[in-house]
Amino acid sequence: MIPVLSREQMRELDRHAIEVCRVLSLVLMENAGRNAAGILLRTLAPGKTVVVAGPGNNGGDGFVVARRLLTAGHAPEAYLVGDPQQLKGDAKANHDAWRGLGGRVTPVSDDAGVVALLGTLAALGPGDVIVDALFGTGLDRAVEGNLARVIEGINESDARVLSLDVPSGLDANTGAALGVAVRAEATVTFAHLKAGLLTPSGAEHAGDVHVVDIGVPGELFREVGVSALLFDDDDARELIAPRDVSTHKGAAGHVFAVAGSAGKTGAALLVARGALRAGAGLATLCTFPDAADSLDSRVLEEMTARIDPERIEASLDAALERADVVAIGPGLGLSDRARRAAEHVILTWNGIKIVDADAVSAFEGRGAALGRARGQLVLTPHPGELGRLLGTTAAEVERDRFGAVRRAVELTGAVVLLKGARTLVGAPDETTLVTAAGSPALATAGAGDVLTGVIAAWAHHVPPRFAAILGAHLHARSAELWAETTGADRGLLAHEVANGIPAVLARLAGARPESSG
Repeated sequence: MIPVLSREQMRELDRHAIEVCRVLSLVLMENAGRNAAGILLRTLAPGKTVVVAGPGNNGGDGFVVARRLLTAGHAPEAYLVGDPQQLKGDAKANHDAWRGLGGRVTPVSDDAGVVALLGTLAALGPGDVIVDALFGTGLDRAVEGNLARVIEGINESDARVLSLDVPSGLDANTGAALGVAVRAEATVTFAHLKAGLLTPSGAEHAGDVHVVDIGVPGELFREVGVSALLFDDDDARELIAPRDVSTHKGAAGHVFAVAGSAGKTGAALLVARGALRAGAGLATLCTFPDAADSLDSRVLEEMTARIDPERIEASLDAALERADVVAIGPGLGLSDRARRAAEHVILTWNGIKIVDADAVSAFEGRGAALGRARGQLVLTPHPGELGRLLGTTAAEVERDRFGAVRRAVELTGAVVLLKGARTLVGAPDETTLVTAAGSPALATAGAGDVLTGVIAAWAHHVPPRFAAILGAHLHARSAELWAETTGADRGLLAHEVANGIPAVLARLAGARPESSG
């Protein structure tokens, strides 16, 4: 897995490299800027380039980029937003080196300077490039005044934007915009990924993210720790073992979906479809009689079981004797009987339970009760559901997704998967996992129900924490494959996400099917 660092860990890594490993800080900055310039030249093919630098080390990186572009035959313009007298250390050294080679720096220290810079940015076209070198990972306050005006000018320009380390104005830990933040086409981040880049807001602002070497071994992160680990295709392959020739449906796992209600039977069917397409051998839909009657006329591969409204707990206990893994919540509803069913299964059944949707909402404001559950829980909320569990709002969750997951894990003692453009998985005493896979096409009704089934299928074979991240990764890759095949970013149906899972598994195994089925 790929290490992801916080601003504090990255600061400590720099300190360790300089003070313990004796690598000059000037060398680190040179390597960062040189490799950023290489990414710019390879991917953005700049016409005119304007470097917008701040007075700190991020600005120093920008001056290295300017100098490297000059040596490659380009003639970038450089602007310093701030007081030139504030420049010090490596940033000043690279500012002076740029000027020593004949490069000009236009200071932007007052309203007139800002107006002039905004005019320059407004005049740039789509073939030109702005290098955003205003703020690095250290920013932890709101951007205001002229600095905010400059960022807005960058965002309003027609030029392509390359940010250095993180888009200026973005919180490196949470991905939240600190008042206003640059929206880049690409971001070159130094040494390691930063946590804030692996959030929906961070992804929206950063564009394509490139990690570049700064001249120290990649394993040096072990000296400072990590904030998260990025799960990728190689990690997925390690978890997906080929089936033995003697595998039978019982050995492949029996997923029970306690899901669906009158008018919401589709949610239950999608859970089962996700489980079966992900490899479960059997799937049973367990719900109340009115919904089960409807399901009986629609199921093919799935089986059904009924919850007796007069004997809810006892009938569930009898039905779940055959279950290997339980998926509970999608479409179940929040009626009194649905809440009774959810609480009984979640708190008393001694097995692995994937808890989603209405089953999460049944514990609104009392998440600590989940810590008393028997068996193992995997909670799969979206931000609104997690907010209700924590007694806060979806907006607060999104402002610090990593922090929200940590709080939820501490509160519930469960594995917690937070859905979103960058899905997170937390677990007690474990490093948070994240997948960067996904597509906007996943913004479709029922996609979360499919995910619940996919995770349930894999929870029979791998530990719950890994079932959660593997399920999220496969689910996201299926949407990507559909988008690749169709060329569309919308119109995907939830059952198509499920149907695409075998093609994703085939790709991971080395085959290259033409479509997702």
